[in-house]
Amino acid sequence: MNSKLFSSYSIGAITLKNRIVMSPMCMYSSDNEGGKVTDWHLTHYISRAVGQVGLIMIEATTVTKQGQISPHDLGIWSDEHIQGLKKLTDGIKANGAKTAIQLAHAGRKSTYSGDIVAPSPIPFNEKIKQPVELTREAIEEIIHAFKNAAVRSKEAGFDIIEIHGAHGYLINEFLSPLSNIRTDEYGGTKENRFRFLKEIIKEVKGVWDGPLFVRISANEYHEKGNSMNDFVYYAKEMKKLGVDLIDCSSGGVVPAPISPYPGYQVPFAETIRKEADIPTAAVGLITTGIQAEEILQNERADLVFIGRELLRDPYWPLRAASELGVNLESPNQYNRAW
Repeated sequence: MNSKLFSSYSIGAITLKNRIVMSPMCMYSSDNEGGKVTDWHLTHYISRAVGQVGLIMIEATTVTKQGQISPHDLGIWSDEHIQGLKKLTDGIKANGAKTAIQLAHAGRKSTYSGDIVAPSPIPFNEKIKQPVELTREAIEEIIHAFKNAAVRSKEAGFDIIEIHGAHGYLINEFLSPLSNIRTDEYGGTKENRFRFLKEIIKEVKGVWDGPLFVRISANEYHEKGNSMNDFVYYAKEMKKLGVDLIDCSSGGVVPAPISPYPGYQVPFAETIRKEADIPTAAVGLITTGIQAEEILQNERADLVFIGRELLRDPYWPLRAASELGVNLESPNQYNRAW
């Protein structure tokens, strides 16, 4: 068949060999709380490149130590992180995949030992300490940290940057009326709540000339949260700023019951793609090649992000190709098995 899943996809000067993306998933494997790449990361990510994934996006990588989700997350707040990340991107590229990094700040969901920060002093739940409300000066410092992280991402050899604006972390906290009750220019209206992300995008774009993605939580699972109309607005504004693709996840800004099922987040990508006229990625319980192909053939999204299936099987693309009747070239070292 004429598979769209295994067709190439170009974003600016970067061309992916297929539309399979390894979704960013925290590995909690950095040692000594220093946020540096370890042998585990090299084995984990490079093996998925060998498995024929088109784009490897590494886990949420924090732009400040205070912004770590856990003490063992990857970091990019220091030049000392560049060498390990460069070794990682070199290994991924040597095996035929493109590379992406997700830049993040955990905000009120951080496990940092000192003060944690948020747009407003509202804790996520009773188990996490109350955050300190960010001053304007502190907001500017974090925006600058994203800019510096983009510079380091370029030096480390990444092809694509994704800004993490989802799952209840700091940017998502600013976007949502559930976690942002500020009365200054960073709170209140959706235009003001978007300001923090807008300024981060501008600063990153000022130093980064490659493709730029943004991940959002397109459903907050709360009646007083952002609506789909709000997310369409945010997506249109991001397109104006030069964002290339919206990665559509959901949840995480407040505790909420979610009942996932295969493809449960795909309608978010489909709606934003259509109404904001911007490329999107679908993510969330996409488990088979047939399912991924349907999403792309029906133009519900432009890329598919595969998470847990790639944890279970580094060679998922080969399995998906077999399902779709596609003759996918294997690594030369493995030819005897095909």
